[in-house]
Amino acid sequence: MSETASRDVKGSRAHVIAGFAALYLIWGSTYLAIRYAVAAIPPFLMGGTRFLIAGLILFTWSRLRGAAAPTRAQWGAAFVTGVLLLVGGNGAVIWSEQHVASGLVALIVAIVPLWIVVLDWLRPGGTRPTAAVFMGVALGLGGLALLIGPDAVAQGSSQLDVRAALVPVLGSLLWALGSIYSRYAARPASAQLATGMQMLMGGAAFLVVSAMAGEPRRFNVADVTAASFAGFVYLVTFGALVGFTAYIYLLRATTPAKASTYAYVNPVVAVILGWAVAGEPFTPRMLVAAAIILGGVALITLANANRSTQTASRRQRQEPQTGARGIATD
Repeated sequence: MSETASRDVKGSRAHVIAGFAALYLIWGSTYLAIRYAVAAIPPFLMGGTRFLIAGLILFTWSRLRGAAAPTRAQWGAAFVTGVLLLVGGNGAVIWSEQHVASGLVALIVAIVPLWIVVLDWLRPGGTRPTAAVFMGVALGLGGLALLIGPDAVAQGSSQLDVRAALVPVLGSLLWALGSIYSRYAARPASAQLATGMQMLMGGAAFLVVSAMAGEPRRFNVADVTAASFAGFVYLVTFGALVGFTAYIYLLRATTPAKASTYAYVNPVVAVILGWAVAGEPFTPRMLVAAAIILGGVALITLANANRSTQTASRRQRQEPQTGARGIATD
């Protein structure tokens, strides 16, 4: 190997490591940032302005780099995914963190892969899960039941607000629905442009919900604390822009299965940060429930990755035969 090639390999490996570090730490820390942001900024107003700013930056940057102008169908798909993923999924997280510890919300949101498996199975022509995936779903639901029990996670003299904790469960379902829809919906070739469009549409929908909830009338800029403003800025810059850029890079530099490992690393980071920085509860029950949920998610991820590998191998074995028949018929 030449010296230049060796430097390229080392540089690439360093970039991948830095990408995973950014993805794990930044996206894991956004739950704590949300907690501080919504302490003084109304949740839907905060989500709307956050995604509008980040979406405008991503959209403008992509278009300046030569991305083609989106079509009307692509804008329509961006609206649907923006509402499901951002208003439904992220909006549930933002709202619930007014009543539930950020680390606990992160653990609940970790069940997204479970919902994706179920919805992908129930859709017309869907894929039946394997036995390993079924086991992963059962583990995840069992961990969730343990986590949101009637006496779960005591905080001082008060108990967990179970109704508020169920909101991110519904939000996770909407996020999974939006994720499956986005696989088949019309979207631009540029992933950055597509995400910018989703953020713009989702941000606009967030502000409509905010107006309907009367948040602008109750909001006073003078009430925003330094901690809330810092949390908001962190969510726009690091959470939406840096974190997403790292994720897109890892999808290209590694494999989707490896990049998706953030799903069971981020909750751990969120729980630790919430406990260490904000003094949130970290009980033995949470630890056991987290291990069960994340174990189920890991089992689903590995089973789906093995299925994808087997499917790709079958296609590769079939391609030479198809090619031979094509040459023969020509």
